[in-house]
Amino acid sequence: MSERPFRVLGLQQVAIGGLDKGALAGLWCDLLGVPRASSYRSDKENVDEDILRLGPGAYAVEIDLMQPIDPEGRPRVQTPPLNHLGLWIDDLRAAVAWLAEQGVRFTPGGIRPGAAGYDVCFIHPKGDDAAPRGGEGVLIELVQAPPEVIAALGG
Repeated sequence: MSERPFRVLGLQQVAIGGLDKGALAGLWCDLLGVPRASSYRSDKENVDEDILRLGPGAYAVEIDLMQPIDPEGRPRVQTPPLNHLGLWIDDLRAAVAWLAEQGVRFTPGGIRPGAAGYDVCFIHPKGDDAAPRGGEGVLIELVQAPPEVIAALGG
């Protein structure tokens, strides 16, 4: 295995899905007091979400509360309820190229703009014959860290 040309800098987000983001917000915002930062809606991704933020500046972690626009459509953002984890990556393009060489399977769509405005790419939860390595059952979002996050977390 060649030397890894990127670093995972920290946790960027935890995405939680349900059929009613209002119920999720009742827990996370109303009871726990986590503030809403923004919202995002994408028909293509079948998601309507509230983006919450914990912590200051470059150290903030998002909690994304997601509900499907069409409960029968795909992707099924509500299944599983702990939908995915997002990781800050210092060089997303290098990470995707190197991981693909290692046999990692990615979801369709490649590198693209994500809900928070940063480029993202997803590691599929399961490998297949063509790319046998996956997220061991977990959908993993790789997120290009902006310069201020790299400076704060890159050590």
